[in-house]
Amino acid sequence: MTTTDPFLALSARTGRFGYGSPRAVTLAEDGTRLLYLRSTGPEDPVERLWLLDLTTRHERLVADPMVLAPGRTGAPADLPVLERRLRERIRLRAPGIGSFAATADCSVAVLALDGRLLRVDTATGHATELPTAGPAFDPRPDPAGHRTAYVADGALHLTPAPALHPGGALSPADGAVWGVAEFAAAEELGRSRGHWWRPDGAAVLTTRIDESALPQRHFADPADPARPAESFAYPQAGGPNADLQLWVLALDGHKVRIDWDTAAFPYLCAAGWEGNGEILLTVADRLQQHVLLLSADPATGTTRELSRTVDEFWVDDLPGTPARLTGGRLLTAHDTPGARGLALDGKPLDTSGLQIRRVVGRLRGRLLVESGEGDPADQHVHLIDPEGGAPERLSDGPGVHSALAAGDTLLLSSAGPDGVRRQLHFRDTRFALTDLAAALPYRVAPQLAKVTEHGLPTAVVYPRGHLAGQRLPVLLDVYGGPGYQAVANEPRRWQLRQWWADQGFAVITTDNRGTPFVSPAFSRAIFRRFSRVALDDQVAALHALAERHRDLDLARVGVRGWSYGGYLAALAVLRRPDVFHAACAGAPPTDFRCYDTAYTERYLGLPQDNPAGYAADDLIPDAPSLSRPLLLIHGLADDNVHPSHTLRLSRALTLAGRPHSVLPLPGVTHMTPDGINERITEAELAFLRAALS
Repeated sequence: MTTTDPFLALSARTGRFGYGSPRAVTLAEDGTRLLYLRSTGPEDPVERLWLLDLTTRHERLVADPMVLAPGRTGAPADLPVLERRLRERIRLRAPGIGSFAATADCSVAVLALDGRLLRVDTATGHATELPTAGPAFDPRPDPAGHRTAYVADGALHLTPAPALHPGGALSPADGAVWGVAEFAAAEELGRSRGHWWRPDGAAVLTTRIDESALPQRHFADPADPARPAESFAYPQAGGPNADLQLWVLALDGHKVRIDWDTAAFPYLCAAGWEGNGEILLTVADRLQQHVLLLSADPATGTTRELSRTVDEFWVDDLPGTPARLTGGRLLTAHDTPGARGLALDGKPLDTSGLQIRRVVGRLRGRLLVESGEGDPADQHVHLIDPEGGAPERLSDGPGVHSALAAGDTLLLSSAGPDGVRRQLHFRDTRFALTDLAAALPYRVAPQLAKVTEHGLPTAVVYPRGHLAGQRLPVLLDVYGGPGYQAVANEPRRWQLRQWWADQGFAVITTDNRGTPFVSPAFSRAIFRRFSRVALDDQVAALHALAERHRDLDLARVGVRGWSYGGYLAALAVLRRPDVFHAACAGAPPTDFRCYDTAYTERYLGLPQDNPAGYAADDLIPDAPSLSRPLLLIHGLADDNVHPSHTLRLSRALTLAGRPHSVLPLPGVTHMTPDGINERITEAELAFLRAALS
């Protein structure tokens, strides 16, 4: 798709300034080599697989999809259905190599290209296409790199096929889907895989998913009426979840089901092997108020509880926990109303002054963590000694810093005001990991402040060259939902906001209560009802900022957002037309009774137990009250927030005689890649200029 605006055109050509950046970085267990995906430049969307030898600093291309599969388009339609849907869950658009899996020493990597399965010797770059039983998805090599497990047509297969499985099928043909992450796990629980090799390569731990009890969702492409409608199973709030089981399938034909109370704890959050004789798994109850770390005996399937985390609201996921450290000690999250910390065998560690966000792993005998310190807009990297002592900060300066480690090697990524840099700390040297992404057009300096008695993080971006005294219409660029922080010192997310400001707006972004990384109490303020706190906080922050920024014209306030942000944008003009004068609502979940189980019930509970909360958050009954311009935008192939959410609101508005605009996007999913986002932005700009003039 093309656009005439220079910034938007550049954003589209560069994948929003992401093409050419390394991603999916995998360090060898000894820290001497790393594999990663990266394209050849800032306007090349096709990612290749690269190997970097840290001892020689020599980088080498080891797998090029343009060579391995000449003529392929990289279009999502060419992918196996399971892979296409998983990419939607993890928000991945990759016309080149989408993902790979490697042995622990990074000597062998396997990957799938449009269902073809390839094994790559990373030392030589030699690629071999392996025989498969059908279009391959999620291939993973055994620890020695000799055999590969993959999913085809819903069954778990091995190649080369073992003697007892001449056709390669390891799982039985019983109508279930084996070896994959179900919708709830991939979309909401952070687990995107469904099979794991035993360390000796003699067995595979695998999921078995039965979705037959789930309701079917359908969508068709009205721009292509000859194409049949597509359907998929969807776990709708208050309804059934997928029936999930976990099995050990040995290559010698032995099968064992892992036994836990799946009725009480239906969600599998994480799983993996702890040596050949033990499996660790993390499970949660439906409302995610109880999370268990279990040890399983793969020979018998019996489990025993190692730790239990309980919260009267919900157990907020802390990546990297719960976990068992060397010596058997258990690492868990430790929350107080004001801070998120860590505990070892139930005893709090010294994390004073920090808000722990992720446990990355171990480095030089200490815990490597990502955490907030001071301003929640910044994220830093710290080392925490499990034996005691104050945390040591490894990152410098404002920004969002993250880490990856193996052996004694550290990859420290820092996204700050001047851009993004990735630095490798290897032995006694430090050097950069090559990044070929386009330079960011703007060096944005948002004016950050915490406002109201709740300390809401806010940011204001003015047009470049703005002169004090020039009144400006206001644009709220919102998300406001759980799990995403909008006000962060990450430079890429401010580029589009600066562009909006340069179109003549004062752009405001506020993280209302319910968003993460301020404190547990801050996040949990939306418990059992989304709309009241989110909208009240956005209004209060706007008024507080207007007291400090006299050039904000509160007679002209627009709001735009996508997904939960789209919901909040529509909510704003429907319920507070005295404050908000126009809205662009993209992919809004207009009735959370029609959204998925794991996300919705975590915060709102079951619809049958909290009917008042669900009713209060439903936008459909508000349709007759619309008095401000509203643009609804939705991809008609969206399998996350189904387009029926927007269409049902539009129908209610039409029946109530309330004028509104709808921008349908045929063939577009919840993601908006390949220039679609930029064309949507142009449409939003035209709409808001007309509405606020």
